[in-house]
Amino acid sequence: MNVVSLRIGHIEYANCTPIFAALRRLFDCDTYQFIKDVPSRLNRMLAEGAVDLCPSSSLEYGRSAGNYLLLPDLSISSVGPVKSVFLFSRLPLEHLDGKPIGLSSESETSVALLKILLRKYYGFSNSFFSINPSDYSNAFDSCCAVLLIGNTAMKWNARYENLYRYDLGELWYSFTRLPFVFALWMIRKEFAVARREEALLLSSRLLAAKRASMSMLEELAAECEESSWMSRDSLIDYWENISYDLTPLHVSGVKTFFHDAVDSGVLREMPEISFLQPN
Repeated sequence: MNVVSLRIGHIEYANCTPIFAALRRLFDCDTYQFIKDVPSRLNRMLAEGAVDLCPSSSLEYGRSAGNYLLLPDLSISSVGPVKSVFLFSRLPLEHLDGKPIGLSSESETSVALLKILLRKYYGFSNSFFSINPSDYSNAFDSCCAVLLIGNTAMKWNARYENLYRYDLGELWYSFTRLPFVFALWMIRKEFAVARREEALLLSSRLLAAKRASMSMLEELAAECEESSWMSRDSLIDYWENISYDLTPLHVSGVKTFFHDAVDSGVLREMPEISFLQPN
């Protein structure tokens, strides 16, 4: 019986499929425990120490940077449209000032991004309320627009052509000309210090999985769970559109988001960016 050495949070969205699938194909992962959930709950689990490492909300890093180290050159980002974080609206965006907006309870970074976009870049004043997944179908009973993320957002984008749809990655890029980093790969600092070699090994494996995954996309698209509701070509196009890197330009995008979050009162102070360093 293998002993679990590392608990890894696994976001149950299509954007995470290539790296996790490649990681399992390339390496023996029997000592890893993969814990699947939505971003907001994985954020809490990471903060509480229930998982050791996770591609977690950029906002969670901003709140508690002292508890974490970032894995180098890994993120879930967009450089323009992200194609899985949408504001769906019954009204054109320019008519949403003062209107109530529903927010996915599965997200934290995307929620903060929407509030910053509307308040700082559009000058709007809106009321917001959280919507649980079980209530998505009735969201427009009490609001004019709703923010959805991940697989649900992609399904709505294909299904509800009568709604106005605004891609938050595209809106951010139109104002800043910077990538938007939705998730950073974060490891709890106490784990990284106590079990440094394991942390470095997984970091190197994830980088190898990221590089290898781009040559596996057709195969993954034919086998993954998402193929039951999304075509092979659409999946490949989506994965090729996502940026899984964390370049200096991405870091500039992260810092700009944190600065805006501080100005908007979402964060108390600018966090320091700290990486897991190789030997």
